[in-house]
Amino acid sequence: MNPSIIESEKQDWKNQLKHSIKNISDLIDFFGYDNIKNSPYEFILTKEYLDVFEKIQQGFRFKVTRYYLQLANINDPFCPILLQVLPHPNEIADPYFKDKDPLKEEIHSPISNLVHRYPDRVLWYISHHCAVYCRFCLRKRKVSNPASNTFRKNISDVIDYIKNQPTIKEVILSGGDPLSLEDDSIESILHQLKNIPHLYSIRIHTRMLVTLPHRITKNLCKIFDEYYPITVVTHFNHPKELTEIVYEKVRLLRKSGVLVLNQSVLLKNINDDVKILEELFLKLIQFGIKPYYLHHCDEVQGTSHFRVKLEKALDIIKELQGRNPGIAIPKFMVDLPEGGGKVPLTPVYLKEFDREKKEYIFYNYEFKNLYRIKDL
Repeated sequence: MNPSIIESEKQDWKNQLKHSIKNISDLIDFFGYDNIKNSPYEFILTKEYLDVFEKIQQGFRFKVTRYYLQLANINDPFCPILLQVLPHPNEIADPYFKDKDPLKEEIHSPISNLVHRYPDRVLWYISHHCAVYCRFCLRKRKVSNPASNTFRKNISDVIDYIKNQPTIKEVILSGGDPLSLEDDSIESILHQLKNIPHLYSIRIHTRMLVTLPHRITKNLCKIFDEYYPITVVTHFNHPKELTEIVYEKVRLLRKSGVLVLNQSVLLKNINDDVKILEELFLKLIQFGIKPYYLHHCDEVQGTSHFRVKLEKALDIIKELQGRNPGIAIPKFMVDLPEGGGKVPLTPVYLKEFDREKKEYIFYNYEFKNLYRIKDL
């Protein structure tokens, strides 16, 4: 393991957040001016990029933990870490995606901070903070903006709403990152939710395991154990993000009875490659994390440079079938615009129905041979 990553284990998570990199000068200091000047990221040093950076900051801030940045390779033009965190000119001049809320979450918010799009579940926005601000973020319109988070002002309203909607079976705690809250706030929320009899599931969506695994403390896991069962859905996009510290923190969660799932986003030039995803998904199950979803990147303003064509995405999923164990293949999900909701998209293995013989004709996973199943 990188010695600097080992050193970072000595710092608590709050101290690491305090010393996050939040501007260009910190970024230059971190890597060293000469190292950047002789790298594919020399553009960071130009006045043109600095001007773009400052404009982007006004809408969606830049922040990255030193732990996460230590995983980066400044000499790799396609470094999966840097490409996820460096602001891009498209963020202020996207030629394709113009909508800040393509999934229409605001329309489906009956009260502030709560999205109720499906009858059986709600998403509760409880923090505008993240350890790292990912440039492909779905909620760039809110995340990093303190004015977007009125969570503490209407906790009782949200709880009352959930109590009065018996069709709600699941609550998803999201943001931002819910684990940016203090332990006592998380415990209070879990306590109130667990007292609602018609709730079957509580999910916590967090990227802290990826960007600041030190947040997974023994005390936090003790809280999760007390309110068992809890599902943590994390967000690894590349094998480089799975470090030894992550392995230990996942073990801690699993020992506390937490089910750990992963949702990735398919990102151009970062993980849109069969071998990279094969390694990622295999490594996830090796760490004790179930690959759950692989998302098609949403049509959020300023993110079109991350978008992978659907045809290529389906080809990747097709190739993974048979290469990875079933447990290491997530569902490929498309979140439909205009609030249509998530739908799974899979390669079509059913070729046709032979009406004369009353047989269904299928391809197998290789899409080479055909197989027939009788329709009784």
